[in-house]
Amino acid sequence: MRAPDPAGGLAAAALDRFRGRLPRAIDLTLGRVHRLLGRLGDPHRRLAPVIHVAGTNGKGSTVAFLRAMLEAAGLRVHAFTSPHLVTIHECVRLAAPGGGRLVEDAVLADALERCDRASADDPVTVFEALTCAAFLLFAETPADVVLVEVGMGGTEDATNVFDAPAVSVITRISRDHAEYLGDTVEVIARAKAGIVKAGRPIILAPQADPAAAAVVAGTAARLGAPLHAAGADWSVETIPGGFRYRGARGVLDLPPPSLTGAHQMVNAATAVAALDALSGEGPRIPDAAVREGVRTARWPARLQRLTGSSLADALPPGSDLWLDGGHNDSAGEALGVQAAAWAADGLPLGLVVAMLAVKDADAFLAPLASRVTALRAVPLLGALPGGARGMAPERLAGAARAAGIADAAVAAGVHSAVAELGARLGRPCRVLICGSLYQAGAVLATVRPGSG
Repeated sequence: MRAPDPAGGLAAAALDRFRGRLPRAIDLTLGRVHRLLGRLGDPHRRLAPVIHVAGTNGKGSTVAFLRAMLEAAGLRVHAFTSPHLVTIHECVRLAAPGGGRLVEDAVLADALERCDRASADDPVTVFEALTCAAFLLFAETPADVVLVEVGMGGTEDATNVFDAPAVSVITRISRDHAEYLGDTVEVIARAKAGIVKAGRPIILAPQADPAAAAVVAGTAARLGAPLHAAGADWSVETIPGGFRYRGARGVLDLPPPSLTGAHQMVNAATAVAALDALSGEGPRIPDAAVREGVRTARWPARLQRLTGSSLADALPPGSDLWLDGGHNDSAGEALGVQAAAWAADGLPLGLVVAMLAVKDADAFLAPLASRVTALRAVPLLGALPGGARGMAPERLAGAARAAGIADAAVAAGVHSAVAELGARLGRPCRVLICGSLYQAGAVLATVRPGSG
């Protein structure tokens, strides 16, 4: 969970007061959350059916597809996601007729103030306060389904307070947040599997590492949780003009996802599998609504094209500019696949990269390196959680050269890096800004409205 933005209004100011009382940005325990929710009347026990989503990569995109599909079916949907990109209000989406809306500043600030009063003698972290405020608002606003994305891990994440979620989902698991979750995929998978609940269905997306799948399967078996695993119980495959899902609803041919990248077909199919499991507790989501959700889902900074922006204007005519917040080995792999697909049009690819100091730049860049013509490493901007530091651009450029990107250098910032790559490549080109959601948020906050 990132720190709140300084321009976020009343809600951001309310969150700052929590930071002043308990300055730790991340503290993975559940006791404080349970106590605060109890003082608030246990709002998490008064919600519509909950779909709880954990994983390393694809959580937010899967939630975006779920929300689009459910709303296309005419259902009212709450959603809690993190981190935000530009303002803290992005984390809380409240159900409304015709589609959900981001929470209003005064509404979120009021909920946070109530959390503040209830927790006065028992401080909580910023993310814990935001989570409890979201659940409070979700309990007070009618909805048909609640979507909740795990912040980090699963077992001790502040969102892991549901005794019997309607459906739990675990997307692809890979190495990330090793300083909090552990440094092996097996250990991280055990943390993610903490959202599995006795007797409740669990959807498992395709896993690159069989060890991760084995951990989740073992947890599900121990708890008697019905496991719906990719490859065994449902599948996704690319077909001409889109992709095919096979699962509980049968065979369903779907259009290309609105979100760019082959990995988004997997995320969309994971969402369909979750809806099939949800149908045991509610209405079956029609195929037409699933198709509409696949076509219309939106999720910023996930291979988002920035059109009509001041940054794009710095590139030669005929160029395009993209933004992605991926920052680990799995994200690098997904971007590498996309870079291979892009190569068909012959445009040289330039990268503008910034990362947190704790991230593995080598693992992120390795799958991309063979497709990159030039790279510029820049300082990390944006509001960072307490104690976090950006990776030195010199270190990042060195990692790029070691990965095989010969033309890798340092630039002063994103704008100068984009302009420099445009001049260096000297003809229509493609530039991808990547490596950090914090940097992505800073970029989205500065480009002209309407970009993307």
